[in-house]
Amino acid sequence: MSSTQPIRILRIIARLNIGGPAIHVTLLTKKLAPPDYESILLCGTIGETEGDMTYYAAQNDVEPRIMPELGREISPVRDLLTIWKLYRIIREIKPDIVHTHTAKAGFVGRLAAKLAGVPVIVHTFHGHVFRGYFNETTTRLFILLERIAARVSDTVITLTEGLRRELADEFKITRRSRITVLPLGFDLEPFTKLPRKSGTFREKYGIPADAPLIGLIGRLVPVKNHALFLSAAAKLHERLPGARFVLVGDGELRAEIEARIDALGLRDCVTITGWIEDTAPVYAALDALAISSVNEGTPVTVIEALAAGVPVVSTAVGGVPDLLDQGQLGMLVPSGDGDALADAMFTLITAPPGAEQITQTQALMLDRYGIDRLVRDLDGVYRGLLRAKGIKRG
Repeated sequence: MSSTQPIRILRIIARLNIGGPAIHVTLLTKKLAPPDYESILLCGTIGETEGDMTYYAAQNDVEPRIMPELGREISPVRDLLTIWKLYRIIREIKPDIVHTHTAKAGFVGRLAAKLAGVPVIVHTFHGHVFRGYFNETTTRLFILLERIAARVSDTVITLTEGLRRELADEFKITRRSRITVLPLGFDLEPFTKLPRKSGTFREKYGIPADAPLIGLIGRLVPVKNHALFLSAAAKLHERLPGARFVLVGDGELRAEIEARIDALGLRDCVTITGWIEDTAPVYAALDALAISSVNEGTPVTVIEALAAGVPVVSTAVGGVPDLLDQGQLGMLVPSGDGDALADAMFTLITAPPGAEQITQTQALMLDRYGIDRLVRDLDGVYRGLLRAKGIKRG
């Protein structure tokens, strides 16, 4: 079958909450546009304790179609109706490709696309929920659901080779040969041009201009393990009494984290800002970014920080070791080791990377994670899958 009509893509994500996936799908919807593409973004609604990134879609002239059911937790009974509703939407839109993102949307979206006879079905794992999220029984259920959904996928995309290894070898989601590795893509130019130690962020939150400042940016949820970060902060504060710490984000554990800050005697040196839409001023003010998570996919905060010239330390979990070139681009510490995290933060403050190393890392981030590179790569994947089905578009 041959046609010059554009490739029509229906992109499905659970919701546009704050984080890399929301940025990712927004930019792809914007960039994969006429004359070669028609892109439609479908998503659910935001939870009460989540940060909302629909503003980012509006800034990029992307108007998502809303299906509230996509944003809810997985429920076998309710999701039968969700799949049916998705099936009807897909039949209405008649896409050449359905590309899903995140766990809930990935499962119901791929099943509905298969039922609707969509030629090409693709799913991106931005991480996985098989460690640090649920109890053992629920985790086994999610693994089973992902194995089922993988069977109806033409390819599964991961953001790092490490995540590909986990999915294929550890969790047996699908064969390696059916997993494509495509790093994320973002608009990083504004971050590379940020003047260091500039802006009014420190002044706004009462942080001294000369204080070493370490930040953690992310949801206040269990998987981020803020308790480890605060434990390391307490140890570092004993060695560097002038150090300050900032938690950018909000979530279900805020009250618990506030209580832990008081219990550790850190009230005078730890600030929780809540959600901040424009994080560029945060990076401009930081001396280091820390990640204390028990599981991560490819955290956008690491990419943005390195692009902004901010050194990074992270627990060696999920896709982070690949992202940091096994420690060449940032410091890695064992998961759960507060002493190691404190030592690494001390090193970044007292012996930061030199200007030449920072400049090289910034250039590397632009080359690896620029949005235009991702669009080229994904265009090749899409066209290859359509050709394999005998379909010519664009």
